[in-house]
Amino acid sequence: MNDGVIDAARAAIGDALIDAWDRVGEVTLLVRREALVAVMTALRDDPALQYQQLMEIAGVDYPEREERFDVVYHLLSVTRNHRLRVTVRTDDEAPVPSVTALWPVAGWLEREVYDMYGVLFSGNADLRRILTDYGFRGHPQRKDFPLTGYVELRYSEERKRVVYEPVKLAQDFRSFDFTSPWEGAEYMLPGDEKAQPEAKGAPTPLTAAEIARAPIARAVAAAPAETPVATPKTTESPAQTGVGKAEPTAEPKPKALTVKPKADGAAKAKPKAPRARKPKGEA
Repeated sequence: MNDGVIDAARAAIGDALIDAWDRVGEVTLLVRREALVAVMTALRDDPALQYQQLMEIAGVDYPEREERFDVVYHLLSVTRNHRLRVTVRTDDEAPVPSVTALWPVAGWLEREVYDMYGVLFSGNADLRRILTDYGFRGHPQRKDFPLTGYVELRYSEERKRVVYEPVKLAQDFRSFDFTSPWEGAEYMLPGDEKAQPEAKGAPTPLTAAEIARAPIARAVAAAPAETPVATPKTTESPAQTGVGKAEPTAEPKPKALTVKPKADGAAKAKPKAPRARKPKGEA
């Protein structure tokens, strides 16, 4: 896929090419900063290349270099379905020529690189910050920029607006140790001095006598005996449940006397009148 790309680019841009390499399936061209616009025009218009679209502009910071910043342009050839990376180097003073005349979208991308890294672009008519707030100090993507920043913001109830204040770090002077304790740390964690090594093959290094003299063992021995649990109440027969059925061993209850009614039409017996009793002394 990348065969012939470097040769075609070298033929198109000539002496403006400083170096070129093909790594992990991607072609990168390092070109001279002052010849950037001419190089981009050739890469876009040359029939052997035809990189019509600018997809992205990124920045990289190498503080140890004299020209510490890399400005990286990512191009796409729709015709050949191929991508190309173009890189220029600069510092925080030398401006990079703007490519907004070739791709208007570069205006926003160059503003982002300027905001994050402080790289200047000559020819950009609107080189302002685009991601950070108004009055922001510094460039966050630089390697020497503190991770905490310089200011912090909060909402003030007194002023009824968001205010900026210097960063206050309560843990600024803490010492962080990222060594994993289970991967060979040479120090003892808090509480390790209380631990005692166990005897090999035994659950505890203490003897039976030491265990008996332990405060817990004495407390257990002095504890009062537990109160026996009362026998739970059980139901032995259905009668104890309130159903009313007789128990298997209970005596049968006498049956209640009942008077059977006579058949219809039968004469009912008249009650007998009680006999008069004679008083004593009468004949």
